[in-house]
Amino acid sequence: MEGHPIESMMKTAMESIKEMVDVNTVVGDPVETPDGTVIIPVSRVTAGFVAGGGEYEGSGSDNGMGAKGQQPMSYPFGGGSGAGVSVQPVAFLVSSGTEVKLLPINDNIIFDHMIDMAPKLLNQIKELFKDGNQNIEVQC
Repeated sequence: MEGHPIESMMKTAMESIKEMVDVNTVVGDPVETPDGTVIIPVSRVTAGFVAGGGEYEGSGSDNGMGAKGQQPMSYPFGGGSGAGVSVQPVAFLVSSGTEVKLLPINDNIIFDHMIDMAPKLLNQIKELFKDGNQNIEVQC
């Protein structure tokens, strides 16, 4: 058997997904503001794909077997494929001069801020123990 019809269906669907989703979909084109700040959108891309089909017996009574000495008949094929793509913005990379920040869009801003502040907090604690100071004052 040369190529099964489902192979061409899958190939066509996957090529269509490939055309829709590329690097510029995940990390968008940078936008430069008048003050020189560069903003780059970052998105989450989710893709789903399904393909299926089946061969069904025709009206002949030979159950797919050809006459003696011939190749078996091929059954008629029925099938389909589908795909879905979801693009959800998740953050912006903001570059202004010497500083780069990730500004998330989701609801976990407090958690993200804590993670961003952790290195600074650890450095302050490290300095406290290094100096042997008795007065503990941490600024965030």
